Amino acid sequence: MNTGTLTTGRPVHFAGLAADDYGHSDDRPPLILLHGLTFDRTTWRDVVPVLQRIDPARRVVAIDLPGHGESPEQSTYELEDGVDLLHQVVGEAGLVAPVVVGHSAGALLATIYAARHPTRGVVNIDQPLETTAFAALVRSLAARLRGPEFPAVWQMFYDSLHAELLPPAAQELVRTTCRPRQQVVLGYWRMVLEEPAAEVTSKVDETTAALRASTVPYLHIAGADLDPAYRQWLGTHLPAATVEVWHGTGHFPHLADPHRFARRLAATAQWVGAA
Repeated sequence: MNTGTLTTGRPVHFAGLAADDYGHSDDRPPLILLHGLTFDRTTWRDVVPVLQRIDPARRVVAIDLPGHGESPEQSTYELEDGVDLLHQVVGEAGLVAPVVVGHSAGALLATIYAARHPTRGVVNIDQPLETTAFAALVRSLAARLRGPEFPAVWQMFYDSLHAELLPPAAQELVRTTCRPRQQVVLGYWRMVLEEPAAEVTSKVDETTAALRASTVPYLHIAGADLDPAYRQWLGTHLPAATVEVWHGTGHFPHLADPHRFARRLAATAQWVGAA
């Protein structure tokens, strides 16, 4: 199919969140795309056109998460609130049991959503689900994150994403769409910053237990080898998950190779989950 047949996403709002709506609903599960923390829905701009060529007219909705892109400010930025808003988006958009695709923090939203609501599967882009080490790091930096040193601390996190591994155009996309705002970051990280570690672990265990029971397909794409301890954890908590390691792509495997990633999304048309 040539590029002349590609459609432009319709700018819309669902549940008050800005979105681009592509294609039309049919017997293929729709896709909902969730960007990572501090980014916005334009990070999918190189993926969707490729997907349109290989899976024409598939319904795809890419949203700006609360506090990101063109979506409005919120009074709080709790993960729980984000999951509830996502459910409203799915309802207003008329998406029946979507495949939920999330990058980074967006993958956490996708995972929690799939544990609570009907979906046909989850695509997790480079987001570990076991949070103990990350929570310990964030808590050790809590005072600096909450104070005037926030920009410098965020730069440390940004450097750890290894955007330099991407092609130049993708590096530029990451750089220009990353807009770290202290209130937003602290809101999305509130759970790991403030809740007791045992409570966070319990919530993660509840989520993975619900996914195991649902038998929803789960694809985890990592940009580097998984830590052996985490791979073992994942094998215990989500033994049916498919894990792919796209070596040398850092935190952005979907941007490092959008054609390969679009093929993975197209393959989800055959997924049968908790519809």
